[in-house]
Amino acid sequence: MKQSILLEGAKFQITIKRLCQQLIENHGDFSNAVLIGIQPRGTYLAKRIQKEIFDMTGDNVQLGTLDITFYRDDFRMKGSSPLAANSTVIDFIVENRNVILIDDVLWTGRTIRSAMDAIQAFGRPGKMELLVLVDRRFSRQIPIQPDYIGIQVDSIDSQKVIVSWKEIDTDDSIVLVTETK
Repeated sequence: MKQSILLEGAKFQITIKRLCQQLIENHGDFSNAVLIGIQPRGTYLAKRIQKEIFDMTGDNVQLGTLDITFYRDDFRMKGSSPLAANSTVIDFIVENRNVILIDDVLWTGRTIRSAMDAIQAFGRPGKMELLVLVDRRFSRQIPIQPDYIGIQVDSIDSQKVIVSWKEIDTDDSIVLVTETK
């Protein structure tokens, strides 16, 4: 197995700051915007984004977490392993708000499609945007594109992109894993 480090340490944090700067440039005032991290790993990025925006602007953007387990199109597929549900915490109104969906890796687009379906249970947003730390560009199964991208990775389906978070994995890094024969 071959591992290539795509991002780590200070560059990892700089990438998050750059994403926040883009959000600030596009939104200015976050009074009508909310951040929603997609469970499980998008929540770490969403919390970092919320903190960094607060540090940069003093705006305390509302933050929610969204579990998409029961909205996935493979939830009841024969032969798929059962998925463990996480919790959804959205204690604010999304109706007519600018919802910024946040996930760590965008690959096929199916997770984001499920998140867009799930968010409708909380109202009809005025606008939805997508922020991802890693965009795996050439593997889409659904035509979904992010508005904000940390890094783009051109990878094949047999490769894996692994994002590690210091909160649970001891350090911040993005690694591309390739099986070798």
